[in-house]
Amino acid sequence: MSGKSLLYEDFVRSEWVDYNGHMNDAAYAKVFSLALDDFIDYIALNEQARSKHAYTIFTLETHVCFLKEAHKNEKLLTEVQLLDSDEKRLHLFFTMKNGHGDELATSEQMLMGIDMKQGKPAPFPKPVEACIETLRNRDMDRAIPKQAGRRIGIKR
Repeated sequence: MSGKSLLYEDFVRSEWVDYNGHMNDAAYAKVFSLALDDFIDYIALNEQARSKHAYTIFTLETHVCFLKEAHKNEKLLTEVQLLDSDEKRLHLFFTMKNGHGDELATSEQMLMGIDMKQGKPAPFPKPVEACIETLRNRDMDRAIPKQAGRRIGIKR
């Protein structure tokens, strides 16, 4: 991963467009899931490494904010920022933009590393921890996005 952000690229597929003429909410979640898959591969936990270490990552929680409509064939670019981590958890923030750089949606996610043999949380394997440390150093001075840490509720 170079620069400030990991980029996952895609486009709004026709089957993702709903009766309102823009990308369906489930499709936003799909794109963030695909971006997460690429991120997991990037941090040295691709299919081969998952098998070798008997280790995987589960998603514990997500919070999606829809900021702007995305339309059929529109380019999608998804960046990731590491907000926090410990020995077995990652707190990530994904931002989806269109080809013009407009923010379309965000996804805040909490992930947990899992020992597949024991079926329970466990510290990251050393190669994974080394990649996370690189991200920690890269993102430590970045501003926390305004959507991070939000809660759902009606403002009174």
